[in-house]
Amino acid sequence: MTVRSFAAAIVLALAGLPPVSAAGQPAAPRTAWGDPDLQGAYTNKTITPLQRPAELAAQERLSAEEVASLEREVADRNAALLRRPARRTAVTESVDVGEDGAPGFYNNFWLDRGTTSTGQTSIVVDPPDGRIPPLTPAAQQDEDARLAARAERGPADTWTDLDLNDRCMLWSVGPPMLPTGYNNNYLILQTPDHVVIHVEMIHDTRIIPLDGRPRPARPVPQWLGEMRGRWEGDTLVVETRRIARSEEGSSFGNDVVRIRAANGGRTESLRVIERFTRVGPDTIRYQFTVEDPSRWTSPWSGELPLRSIDETLFEYACHEGNYSIVNVLSGERTGERAAAADR
Repeated sequence: MTVRSFAAAIVLALAGLPPVSAAGQPAAPRTAWGDPDLQGAYTNKTITPLQRPAELAAQERLSAEEVASLEREVADRNAALLRRPARRTAVTESVDVGEDGAPGFYNNFWLDRGTTSTGQTSIVVDPPDGRIPPLTPAAQQDEDARLAARAERGPADTWTDLDLNDRCMLWSVGPPMLPTGYNNNYLILQTPDHVVIHVEMIHDTRIIPLDGRPRPARPVPQWLGEMRGRWEGDTLVVETRRIARSEEGSSFGNDVVRIRAANGGRTESLRVIERFTRVGPDTIRYQFTVEDPSRWTSPWSGELPLRSIDETLFEYACHEGNYSIVNVLSGERTGERAAAADR
């Protein structure tokens, strides 16, 4: 082989390799118009808890052996619950929790929290202890008042006592996008001017403009908030403000941190910043920061992967307003009448 032909062979070989960034990492795939390509179906299900358990206070990550042991434990538990004979659910403090930690509403077969760990000891990565910061004194006072008022009446005194997911208003599309009991699948679509994130957990679609449009002076309240996106290198940054909060203070099933609950507060201080970075052919690094000085004593951040899946997103088919709310309320009134008759 001549030197010229050998050099040509090297050029051809290099041309067939994926692009590499200046940092030596494979460059993110691009769309036809040149933006990083995030499109596809992904899941964020994980057995990693939102907050770090107390017994792991100073430990940010699990060892490979600890990850394997934890994942094996979850798989074994799922198998045991699948083989366990059917039994009537006993009444507990929460309809969501049955005997031995099993679900109280329906059996474990219908849940899909996953069996894999991120390797982190918590989704929350800042503060360094992996815990959501304490509430401000004013927010804690509002929360105490809400709980006290709720304790003085029944579980369904009015439709406002029911969570937003009970009423089929919204569930877990974000922000922030946190895993829930099942249906943790997301579809990401892109155009030059927008990114769309769709999840079939009720009926939510986030339409995020990328064109630099200003925020409206008189915004229309939206449960998912007012979103604006931009590219910072290969990372999509989404900043969401003006997230609608429920006036009555109810929250929703996956909102374990009560992002959308007003709890007496009416400020516009809540802001969520999300970052989406393609870090491999099948993985997006998802990072988020929640800021609300009227509720938490400091901002807090989390991180978890979105993993590519080859699955179909099936329709959730939850009716907005939920027709069964009438049955919930009428059942509670029937129970109250029966209790009064027994006195």
